[in-house]
Amino acid sequence: MQNQFTNDGEDHIDRTTSAAICNAIGERLRRDIGPDDDALPSHLQMLMDQMRQQDDSTRSR
Repeated sequence: MQNQFTNDGEDHIDRTTSAAICNAIGERLRRDIGPDDDALPSHLQMLMDQMRQQDDSTRSR
């Protein structure tokens, strides 16, 4: 089966430019959403804490 999508005639961007665009979008989202929305739901925060504990115990071995 042939790919129906082609990039013929489209401009391409390099990895550095792509990363810069992603970073700019992330910064804009952080600014627009604000710091109040940084908190995770309690269950997800508990899971993240458990993962950190497991990582710490694995590194200390």
